[in-house]
Amino acid sequence: MRASRLSLLLVLACAACARQRIGVVTPPAPVARSSTPRVVLASSALGAASVSGAETVNYILAHGMAVPVAGMTASELQDTFDEGRSSGRVHRALDILAPRGTPVVAADSGRVLRISVNSLGGNTIYATDPLGRVVYYYAHLDRYRDGLVQGATIARGDTLGFVGTTGNAPKDTPHLHFQVMRMPADGKYWDGEAINPYPLFLLLSVAAPK
Repeated sequence: MRASRLSLLLVLACAACARQRIGVVTPPAPVARSSTPRVVLASSALGAASVSGAETVNYILAHGMAVPVAGMTASELQDTFDEGRSSGRVHRALDILAPRGTPVVAADSGRVLRISVNSLGGNTIYATDPLGRVVYYYAHLDRYRDGLVQGATIARGDTLGFVGTTGNAPKDTPHLHFQVMRMPADGKYWDGEAINPYPLFLLLSVAAPK
């Protein structure tokens, strides 16, 4: 039974990579700001390490990924990846509910690509893993961690900000909007292919040492 459950979860994760996008991409490209510099990895241009969706899933399962809200476990998450949103959008992300001010932590080590504010996500952060294969998007933050800047090197579990309701989040429902994407070959990290992190979190929790 356990082997069958793991196989099913892996199929669900890979299937999420193969889906075509429906409606507009979630999240949309951040509002362009002339004062925001283009940030690239120290070792290579963005997109140079891009791999397929299936390879990205395998990479995450081998490399690991932390639940990005302090104190939360995989068993407490809800799969909101395929839920509908306004204007015909599909969510393509997880909403992780937590009290306002709960620390939002880095799902993986890597680098902060962008810190910006937009109408949907509010206070947002784009980050990538050490190899530049995966993009992590954190949105609706109440505020950022003091001293966090674009281009900063981060470690898995580092506090990035705090759960809130900025952007279009319901003001009475603080949560983290968390999206995982494959880094596209063109380096447009905000427009990567979305991967459902929910089954990956479950697989990683089952595989974790007890």
